[in-house]
Amino acid sequence: MAIPKLDSAAVATRLRALPSWSVREGKLHREYQFADFVEAFGFMASCALVAERQNHHPEWFNVWNKVVVDLTTHDAGGISANDFELAAAMDRLAARRAG
Repeated sequence: MAIPKLDSAAVATRLRALPSWSVREGKLHREYQFADFVEAFGFMASCALVAERQNHHPEWFNVWNKVVVDLTTHDAGGISANDFELAAAMDRLAARRAG
């Protein structure tokens, strides 16, 4: 079954629940900053386990303490509910590291 792409109104509504995220170049976008490389890499490792379980993998980039994430659902041709689910999970994981 195909995953539906969310229209711009649905994306805007869902973004209200994830205020640290934005839309850039048609993808959900967020930048995280951690204390150091180990914290950033640990975050990425935790996210990788969640992403694999969801079979939904982020586009991301890491330099030292910074992790830049872009989420889109290629099969849907844009942002889907899956992207918001992974974004929320990533925020929860980042909050645990900051806690």
